[in-house]
Amino acid sequence: MALWLDHTAAAAPLRPSELGTTTMGTNDGDKPRRGRPRDPDAEPRIRRYAVQLLLERGFERMTVDDVAEAAGVGKATIYRRWASKEQLANDALAGLFDIEIPDADTGSIAGDLRQVYRDALAFVNTKEGVALVRLAVTEMNRGEQFAVFYRAFLQRRIAHTAAALERARARGERIRPDADPVLMVQWLAGVLVIRALTGEAMPTVADADHLMEMTLRCIVE
Repeated sequence: MALWLDHTAAAAPLRPSELGTTTMGTNDGDKPRRGRPRDPDAEPRIRRYAVQLLLERGFERMTVDDVAEAAGVGKATIYRRWASKEQLANDALAGLFDIEIPDADTGSIAGDLRQVYRDALAFVNTKEGVALVRLAVTEMNRGEQFAVFYRAFLQRRIAHTAAALERARARGERIRPDADPVLMVQWLAGVLVIRALTGEAMPTVADADHLMEMTLRCIVE
């Protein structure tokens, strides 16, 4: 798992043989019709394809019809679980951002930053990573919910950065007292968003050391 984001969220399409039996319930309790067992994998599969289509097309171009077709279910199956396309999209995005971010505890602040930058840049240079950054840019204007997810994710990243600074101080590294983990995280996020807005190529893993050195000049005495 990358430290920045889990790029496995947008799974590759399943083969028809892997879709299983779909079920159309007869009431709000989604009771299966006689002789057709309920598909226990329908809900996670719907979420998975909702994420995939959001990343590929964005919210406006994603349709419930397309999600239903990709997931191998009927629209009624989706609407029994989510009242609207927006609720489905928000649920899919919540899962996309609700991931564990392990600490990059390498034994030095330089090593920690290098690892974080390498993981982040490796991800944003994948097809899914580019799509997610662009989605972040476009969806910020759609509603508050996406911003809530994104802020919560950044807060977790900020907490890990603050912990890395405290570990460095405990080791005796000369970290400036005004080193700000919020600005450190926002700086990298800002670089990625600006590149997405302008259509410029994302920085690559080869740029990780340069970014790390620039950051060190700002936080080490």
